[in-house]
Amino acid sequence: MKWPETVIETPQGRQMAIAPLVISASRATDIPAFHADWFMNRLRAGYCVWQNPFNSRQRQYVSFEKAKVFVFWSKHPASIMPHLSEIKDRGHDFYFQYTLNDYEKVGLEPGLPRLSQRIEQFKRLSDNIGRQRVIWRFDPIILGNGLTIEDTLDRLYAIGREVAPHTEKLVFSFVDWYKKTERELGRIDARLRAPSEEEMRQIAQGIVEVERALPSPLKLTTCAESIDLHKLGIEHNQCIDSSLLLRLCPDCAEFQKAYGKSAHMNQFSLLDLSDTTRTKASKDSGQRKPCGCVPSKDIGAYNTCRHFCAYCYANQSQNAVLAKLRTLRQDSEQL
Repeated sequence: MKWPETVIETPQGRQMAIAPLVISASRATDIPAFHADWFMNRLRAGYCVWQNPFNSRQRQYVSFEKAKVFVFWSKHPASIMPHLSEIKDRGHDFYFQYTLNDYEKVGLEPGLPRLSQRIEQFKRLSDNIGRQRVIWRFDPIILGNGLTIEDTLDRLYAIGREVAPHTEKLVFSFVDWYKKTERELGRIDARLRAPSEEEMRQIAQGIVEVERALPSPLKLTTCAESIDLHKLGIEHNQCIDSSLLLRLCPDCAEFQKAYGKSAHMNQFSLLDLSDTTRTKASKDSGQRKPCGCVPSKDIGAYNTCRHFCAYCYANQSQNAVLAKLRTLRQDSEQL
C-alpha cells in the first residue's frame, strides 16, 4: 500500500517518511516483550527506521504522526503494559494479538515464562484495556511426539476456560512446514509434524465443541489458512482487522474512507460480526495469499526475539539473535 508521506526531523536532517495509519509491532519479533523501551523511545521521537530483511540497502523512515492504531503481537507483553496509558495519551489506540500456547512439556517455547504466569498476564491486560483489545491466538498447532489431536484439544480447553471471559476471539492456525521449521523441530523430535488436511478438519471440529463448553462464547477464526472451515462456523481471520479498527476509532475519517462506514463499528462484540457483514477493504499485498489482513506497516526486525520458539520463521538461529542483540541500542532508530 502507498501510505501518505511527510517530512520529519532527524539527527541527520530532514527526511521523507511514510506515515501509515496502522502500525504492526510486530510480526517479525516480540516488541512488547523485549523492545518496549526501544518502542517508547521511538514513539517519543515520532518516527523509526525500518530495514527490509531481504535487502539491507532498503531502509525506510516511518513516521508515527498519523498512526491511529498500533497492533501489538506478543507472547509475553509485561514490559509494554506500564506504557499503555502514555501511548493512549499521545493519541494512539491499540490492540493485542496475544499468543497463548501450551508446549511446556515438549519444550517448543523455551524462552517463555510458565503458562500460568502468561495466563494471569492475559487476564490483567484484558481487565486493564478491555477484552475487545486482546485477541487470543493458539498457534501454531503441531502434532507428533505425544501431541495428539485429543491432547491439543485438552490443552486448548484448559487455557480457554481461564481466558474466554477475557477475550472475544480465538485465532488458531496449523504449523507451516518450512525447511527451517522441519530442521529445528527435528532437533527436538523427528516425529513432530504438520497435521494432514483431514486432521485439520478433526481439530477444527473439536475446537468448535471445546468452544461450546467454555464459560464465555468466542468467535472462531483461522489465520492465513487456505482450508475452508465455514461449514463449521469458523471464518478466515483478519488479524489486522478493518472492522475492529473502525470499532476502536469510529470517528476516524481515514478509516471510514479506507474501509467504508459500517453499522457495526460500534458493535458490542465481535460475535455479532460475520463474514457477510464484515467491512470490505483492500488486502495487504505484502502478506501471504490466504492472509486476510488489511494493510499495516510492520516496524520489527528478524533475529531480535529471545523466546527462541522452535517453530519460529523469524530467527535464523539463537546465535544470530544473540549477536544482533549485542549491537542493539535502546536509542537507535531501528531494531
